[in-house]
Amino acid sequence: MTHKVIVLLADGFEETEALAPVDIMRRSGYDVRLLSISQSTTVESSHGVSIIADGLLSDGACDYELIMLPGGMPGTTNLNASEAVRNEVMKAYKADKWLAAICAAPMVYGQLGLLKGRRATCYPGFEQYLTGASYEDTPVVVDGKIITAFGAGASLNLGKEIVAQLDGQSAADDVAAKVKMIS
Repeated sequence: MTHKVIVLLADGFEETEALAPVDIMRRSGYDVRLLSISQSTTVESSHGVSIIADGLLSDGACDYELIMLPGGMPGTTNLNASEAVRNEVMKAYKADKWLAAICAAPMVYGQLGLLKGRRATCYPGFEQYLTGASYEDTPVVVDGKIITAFGAGASLNLGKEIVAQLDGQSAADDVAAKVKMIS
């Protein structure tokens, strides 16, 4: 079975946080679709790198089992301000799908109340937006079906953890060895 993942991109996203986990997931055979939350498939990162998304969120998300939000500024605030993003995240949560977010982006889940009573991590300084969560100062935190990571330096770790959760630790270790990942 091929795992299906969507990654939501807003102008101002952090490219490493988006593309490093995507790389790990695609190396693991996942069907990963990058979806722009704007009306253009061209999305500009926080460092001025333009990426062409596979499609638009407004055209409707394909069937997927995990939704991932990269951080970056103002990408995270753009994600958080989008009604379409909030609706898609809530739809995924209610359908018991996996949610992943990195850097500042866990704030989207926090603002929606999805982190209440859970453990989570984020970029230092954004802890206040993890409403109801117990903050952990660690690269990646998994609580139930929510995976959070604390920044660009944990991007490969996030990809590896997604693979570990969906396919098991052995598969995660295999892909980490392929890319000579430093733990």
